[in-house]
Amino acid sequence: MRWRHLGGAGDPTPQHAGPVGMDRGRRIGIVLSALLYRLTVAGIDRVPATGPVVLVANHSNFWDGPVLFGALPRRVSFLVKAEAVTGPLGWLLRNVGQYAINRAAPERGTLLDALAQLKAGGVIGIFPEGTRGDGNVHQVSSGAGWLAARAGAAVLPVAVRGTARPAGARRRFRPRVRVLIGDPFPIPVGAGKKAVDTATDLIRDRLSALVVELDETIDAVKNKKATK
Repeated sequence: MRWRHLGGAGDPTPQHAGPVGMDRGRRIGIVLSALLYRLTVAGIDRVPATGPVVLVANHSNFWDGPVLFGALPRRVSFLVKAEAVTGPLGWLLRNVGQYAINRAAPERGTLLDALAQLKAGGVIGIFPEGTRGDGNVHQVSSGAGWLAARAGAAVLPVAVRGTARPAGARRRFRPRVRVLIGDPFPIPVGAGKKAVDTATDLIRDRLSALVVELDETIDAVKNKKATK
């Protein structure tokens, strides 16, 4: 039963949170996903069982983070915009292992803490588009590329659809949310601008292609239902 066997028991955690806090947060994510959505996750076997991983996902709704946090078989510390990490919600996010990041001017200390967690064999999650939008990954920031290149970490692309209600669509009870996990890919190790730019371009291309793949799968399912 996933509630009891979350996976990632050996994953390191941030200094401001421990294994108990992170796993409690993952169970909260499981409960929220079950209450809010009908969730389907494909490609779960592609998640590396151990070792440093930078998880990159498209972003269209606040609930993308909680859904992934609960669905994945490893402890993932997401870089969350600093504006959200305030008050009671901010306390909760930090307690379950997330990092607050200033998108306009990322604090070096936060990035170095995330880098240390990666080098210890952990998983760092980033929404590289930088903000919520249509989730089509037109452009990405360099943070994920910087972390992956500096740590020599694999990058795991993840596409999410269904958390955001399309414009003009009627509100549905527990709408279908689909998550597609892609194949992890290596990033050449390097610390210079060229290495980071190369990593950033590769992340954008792989993640946007995975989103297209998921969209095509969703369209195929809809067309099949329409023809019945």
